[in-house]
Amino acid sequence: MVRAVDFWDARAEKYAKSPVGDQEVYKEKLETTQRYFDTDSQVFEFGCGTGTTAIHHAPFVQKIVATDISSKMIEIARKKAKGANITNVEFQCSTLEDFEVADASFDVVMAHNILHLLEDPEQAIRISYRLLKPGGVFVTSTGCLGDSFSHWRVMLIIMKILRKAPYVNVLKRVTLERYFSNAGFEVDLEWNRKKQAAFIILKKPAD
Repeated sequence: MVRAVDFWDARAEKYAKSPVGDQEVYKEKLETTQRYFDTDSQVFEFGCGTGTTAIHHAPFVQKIVATDISSKMIEIARKKAKGANITNVEFQCSTLEDFEVADASFDVVMAHNILHLLEDPEQAIRISYRLLKPGGVFVTSTGCLGDSFSHWRVMLIIMKILRKAPYVNVLKRVTLERYFSNAGFEVDLEWNRKKQAAFIILKKPAD
């Protein structure tokens, strides 16, 4: 199995040029998330890729810190932010585990299309909970490949055997929801739409 960082470094340029799969759904997710922002919001995104989502959200918040394990992805993200005259997004190359910041630093944590790429998504959810202020929200869109048998699952198995793909966690939605509950989160909003990733917004209880 190829290392995730090597896989994404090699595909950063191609990834940056790939259009969003469903523009209408993506736009709706952006607008739904922005309802949880205000001009003082401190936001953290891990697995930010080439920064598209962070850059879209930047005008609605005070600051966003966005991380990714791929230095190539982060390099592209910084160029995109500069080209868009976005100055309140800080892009860092880091794993979630190595990201150093005080507990309860953020009003919003975002994890889009990343939890199913982690070997320990439950740990990532626990870290997200810790980084949030009381009353803060965790926004995630996660592919739950364990809920349906599809050609994608077969392809992933073959690609991993051939060392052409990084680790992919075949998550089920019920497992994901258990991880959220175990961490202490309360569900505030969730989509139940067929053929869509599990888009869920969770709250950390206020003190």
